[in-house]
Amino acid sequence: MYYCNNYYLAIAFCVITMFCWGSWGNTQKLAGKTWRYELFYWDYVIGVLLFTLIFGLTAGSWGGGEWSFLTNIKQASPENFGWALLGGVVFNAANILLAAAISIAGMSVAFPVGIGLALIIGVFVNYYLKPEGDLKLLIAGVAIIVVAILCNAFAYKLKADATKSTGESKGIGKGIILSLICGVLMGLFYPFVAKTMPKPEEFTAIAPAPGLMTPYVAAFVFALGVFFSTFIFNAIAMRFPVSGEPITEKEYFKGGFPIHLVGILGGLIWGLGNGINLVAAGKAGPAISYGLGQGATLVSALWGILIWREFKGAPKKANVLNFAMFVLFLIGLGVIIKAGM
Repeated sequence: MYYCNNYYLAIAFCVITMFCWGSWGNTQKLAGKTWRYELFYWDYVIGVLLFTLIFGLTAGSWGGGEWSFLTNIKQASPENFGWALLGGVVFNAANILLAAAISIAGMSVAFPVGIGLALIIGVFVNYYLKPEGDLKLLIAGVAIIVVAILCNAFAYKLKADATKSTGESKGIGKGIILSLICGVLMGLFYPFVAKTMPKPEEFTAIAPAPGLMTPYVAAFVFALGVFFSTFIFNAIAMRFPVSGEPITEKEYFKGGFPIHLVGILGGLIWGLGNGINLVAAGKAGPAISYGLGQGATLVSALWGILIWREFKGAPKKANVLNFAMFVLFLIGLGVIIKAGM
């Protein structure tokens, strides 16, 4: 099993996570408005599960021994299986809400509001459970990010006010509410998974402590929780949609191979980010690795504004506020990095 034993490499992994978690939403946008997010989501979770299995059988099995993927699965305790599965269920409830918010409000709003809130909650929850890093700097970094989120919220309000007559702002209230609920849930899932893994110093032992999971097994069991809970959450979303008419699972089979491949790609991208984030957590600590990973907000907002032109027609003040958001997010993330040094 490969594990990370260098703090700066762990930070690099977290930055990759940030880009992965902030970019998977592009595949939902690529699928188009005619392919509902609920249908996209079935393929997305397949991609997440597929990546964790491949990741475990490759990097997670490197070198063999007691730390290898298949060996570790056999010795992991039912209790830790349960915690990792629960983490997947909580995450999935949040992520479906995020996908719904993207579908009606766009990436440049759903991510800053939802994932920004998740970052704030997650950093402090993870620090409370496993205090690693300078608390004062963590608080300062999060406070700066709060201001960045507010800048985005005000920018979106200006855009909504400017586009009321065209109908483009329809659904803004619902999108923000979904994002806020998503943020609360998203900020709570990570500790369930982190508690199943060994402490950083234990990775040098011949074998993991009885019952604990390697990051690769934790990611896989987490993905199982995501996959199986989709049959409940997504079924509800399809029958009680946030917009449009109710649909059934039969619609999924009407999509061609390319459209299904786009969804799977989205899951693979997110799965890569999650996998290396859990590997990095062993060295950087859960609070810092999670906080940096959720810097995905910055990446997704860039995609939404620059590529998908989600602020087209907004007044100049909105552009100034969005620029301020980017600058503040970068400063806040830099402070969080410094907190772990």
